[in-house]
Amino acid sequence: MSGGEDISLSDKSDANEKFRKRILVTGGAGFIASHVVISLIEKYSDCLIIILDKLDYCASLKNLDCVTKRPNYKFIQGDICDSCFVRLLFKREKVDIVLHFAAQTHVDRSFWWSSKFHIVNVYGTYVLVKEAHEAGVERFIHVSTDEVYGDSINKEFDESSPLRPTNPYAASKAAAECVILSFWKRYKFPVIITRSSNVYGPQQYPEKVIPRFISLLQHGRKCCIHGSGLQARNFLYAADVTEAFLIVLEKGVPGEIYNIGTKFELSIIQLAKELIKLIKNISSHRDVENWLDFVPDRPYNDLRYPMNTEKLQKLGWRPKVSWKEGIRKTVDWYRENFHNWANSEKALDQFPPFTFEEN
Repeated sequence: MSGGEDISLSDKSDANEKFRKRILVTGGAGFIASHVVISLIEKYSDCLIIILDKLDYCASLKNLDCVTKRPNYKFIQGDICDSCFVRLLFKREKVDIVLHFAAQTHVDRSFWWSSKFHIVNVYGTYVLVKEAHEAGVERFIHVSTDEVYGDSINKEFDESSPLRPTNPYAASKAAAECVILSFWKRYKFPVIITRSSNVYGPQQYPEKVIPRFISLLQHGRKCCIHGSGLQARNFLYAADVTEAFLIVLEKGVPGEIYNIGTKFELSIIQLAKELIKLIKNISSHRDVENWLDFVPDRPYNDLRYPMNTEKLQKLGWRPKVSWKEGIRKTVDWYRENFHNWANSEKALDQFPPFTFEEN
């Protein structure tokens, strides 16, 4: 496949195959990946979508309930760090395309268990890309994060900006990118890297800031704010980031990196206040303040991750869902589905205070 050529998801030489493409989505029962899986299954009925997930604490097969009966759905439970298993998986499933979402992602947990983050995010990625290369996979999309850039007060990051991660999670993702790109440099193995802003929406485990704040407020508890709460994030709705991944899948150029982001930015203190007003239906400043609980900040907390997304926009992508629409849909979903995870109640009490990273 030549660089820049659109990949056809309906073109495979063996006409006797039931499915024309076989797409492996790692971490497919997790938050962002489950949205992508659902879209792939619905859009490409002639492709088999293979979901690989270890089913760790933050994953749930309930995220995929709406597609489990589809003929092009296949779920496999397994660990990307198990090299024998992964090798056998590629051999048996004859995978054409990989979308690699599986990762440990929570910043506070990365300080407690940095070795686990490096094992999963770096070694697991190495195992996956090595076996994919040896199996002749035609496209490998690696999902990374804006956090690899570190923070910036004014300057926007583009894809050529240096990587300056400031926590173990971000460092592990930056290292994983180095592993991925080494296969492009050495073998011209067709890899693509994406770096996305904070993503929110239905199906996200309530350890991350938006579902956590929503769940705390719905349980009559206060929002926990690190330091001043002036740290800001760009929030991107799940449906928009899903569309971005589909465009990268079809039109992305091997060896390239794509930022996926939005200009919409909100500080954590603003976020908390908006959710308090929306969920508790109150408007007075004093009443809103009563639902805030300020705690000491961690030693270093990135202020902003502004990204330039012109490169992806040239492929035809723009975010479409407004904040007002997206947050309303998200709040409504958690009213009915908070208990989709067996350990959802524990998420409100573990590792206080929680960080607010969404990727």
